[in-house]
Amino acid sequence: MRDPYSVLGVGKTASDDDIKKAFRKQAKILHPDRNKTDPKAKDKFAELNSAYEVLGDKKKRRQFDSGEIDAEGKPRAPFGAGFGGGGPFGGARGGRAGGFAGGPFGGAGFGGGGFGGQGFDASDLFAEFFRSGSGEAKAKKRGPEPGPDIKVVAEITLAESLAGTTTRVSLPTGRTIEVKVPAGVTEGKVIRLKQQGHASPMGGPPGDAYVTIHISQDHRFQVDGKNLKVRVQIPLEDAVLGGRVRVPTLEGAVELSIPPYSSSGQTLRLRGKGVPAENGAGDLMVTLEVTIPKEPDLELEMLMKRWRDRKPR
Repeated sequence: MRDPYSVLGVGKTASDDDIKKAFRKQAKILHPDRNKTDPKAKDKFAELNSAYEVLGDKKKRRQFDSGEIDAEGKPRAPFGAGFGGGGPFGGARGGRAGGFAGGPFGGAGFGGGGFGGQGFDASDLFAEFFRSGSGEAKAKKRGPEPGPDIKVVAEITLAESLAGTTTRVSLPTGRTIEVKVPAGVTEGKVIRLKQQGHASPMGGPPGDAYVTIHISQDHRFQVDGKNLKVRVQIPLEDAVLGGRVRVPTLEGAVELSIPPYSSSGQTLRLRGKGVPAENGAGDLMVTLEVTIPKEPDLELEMLMKRWRDRKPR
């Protein structure tokens, strides 16, 4: 396999976040579902996953950078510069001091450019073999790696976030799935859908899909705990004489009675029209805004003058 840094397209000084971003970017480009006409698509995607398996793990990345493991994550052979020539574990040349002349590894022992002159302890070699074998056994026990995860955003309304809903989300894989959103969900909440991610090129289970909830702004309401707040405009005549005004709620508009001589800024309460909850819905707090005619009204002006003249100075 190629150098994992080259596969991901990053330098050796790249941060963990840079590596993660590079992997996600490449995964979108190289995924077999998007390259059905490329016979090597699965191999390229598998190579990408293998590279990220090494560099995406801090411990494995340190081991790779220090030469302890290779590009596939396997331990490198602990033989240094190699054993003497003439056979796999020995050479025709005689072993140096500290070598294993005539030892069980054949030939004249560890000589040449190997460990013969360095007081090599064979127990280190066996320990490395056993460690390698143990690691492979664990890998087999774990099974093939799952496919890459998917991250998407689902947009819902304020009413849906308060009451709960089911929304449909399109995935990069081309599938559309339904996501059950619980009542009372908040902005940025992440819902995990198991095994709804990309397929595994290694024969493992699919990855997961992570759905981030985005609540679209509703300029009508302000949320205040279990209560909702809304402002409505009423004409001057209704403020003085009383009347009725239509008020928006989560279930639709309703009519609210305006008592005579209501002031701008006065708040009226609609019980049970606030945030739905198990222990009872909150209230809708309606703040009145009194408006005056936009066009000049001589009759109104005369009335206001008489009204002002009646006030004691």
